[in-house]
Amino acid sequence: MNEIRPIEWANGTLRLLDQTRLPAEEVNIELHGYLEAVNAIKTMQVRGAPAIGVTAAYAVAMAARDIDTTDKPTFMRKLTEAGGIIKAARPTAVNLMWAVDRMIAIADTEPDTPSIKSRLLSEAIAMEKEDEVINRRMGVNGKDLIPDGGSVLTHCNAGALATAAFGTAVGVIRANWEDGKRFNVFNTETRPFLQGARLTAWEFKKLGIPSTLVVDSAAGMLMKRGEIGCVITGADRIAANGDTANKIGTYGLAVLAKENGIPFYVAAPISTVDISLSNGDQIEIEERSSNEITEFRGVPIAPDGVEAFNPGFDVTPAKYLSAIITEAGIIRPPFNKNLNSAVNSDV
Repeated sequence: MNEIRPIEWANGTLRLLDQTRLPAEEVNIELHGYLEAVNAIKTMQVRGAPAIGVTAAYAVAMAARDIDTTDKPTFMRKLTEAGGIIKAARPTAVNLMWAVDRMIAIADTEPDTPSIKSRLLSEAIAMEKEDEVINRRMGVNGKDLIPDGGSVLTHCNAGALATAAFGTAVGVIRANWEDGKRFNVFNTETRPFLQGARLTAWEFKKLGIPSTLVVDSAAGMLMKRGEIGCVITGADRIAANGDTANKIGTYGLAVLAKENGIPFYVAAPISTVDISLSNGDQIEIEERSSNEITEFRGVPIAPDGVEAFNPGFDVTPAKYLSAIITEAGIIRPPFNKNLNSAVNSDV
């Protein structure tokens, strides 16, 4: 299968596959400083919780590289300030904050500024490689969830484009396909940014996995007709009780799946679990520009001046989740107990 690698470090430059240009163009952008990486995260040239985390790690490494002082306290103050700017790029995906905090903590352990700079770059490279290993492990762990001859629906994009490589939810689908199973694959268009239509359908085509693109509002009809055997999505943040923030529309799919007796799975690395939050009500939900729903590629599709509400995510209560697929295994209810055990054993 064709490997998709949206993030690459080469010759002091961070190269990203510009996801705003897909599927029409496959264009790589080159980022030379951490503020450019912040902008790429804000504008969704790179997106998906794990991919944002890896990009953030490289951003911290670039910030460290460009700090011109040998005094460690001054260096750490400037690096922490840069880390704060990186963490503010998008508020919902916890991997962004997790990656920055991990890098700052490592920097604090190094004795001098030259060693900090080299160590942080090595750590960012390691985190990129680690993410692919984690994703492939999740795929293996989820290989029994899609039966041969069955069907699966996924929402938004939780494939290689949302990670360093392989993917989370799409990675589970891919692992089942590579295992020799054959089943029907459906993916939503995922309005308003069309990550499903533009990105997930593109990935499935690259991987040679036949898929059917459906409008978001058709999912319920497909479920009622018995054409969906399970739903698998990614996640941007999971609270300690299992409440899960993911792309807007996920909550509705989970309710529909429950109503129709269909298993609903979330695939996400342990780093996406935020045990500091007791429930999903504490997850900050990003609200994006209204022109993403009042315009399409600069062309108005709504009356001028109309009020618009454009949340990037919603929160699915844990009661609608059948299981969470992680690199540590499949975690089932009660999530309060089992998520905490998985996180603590991973630390």
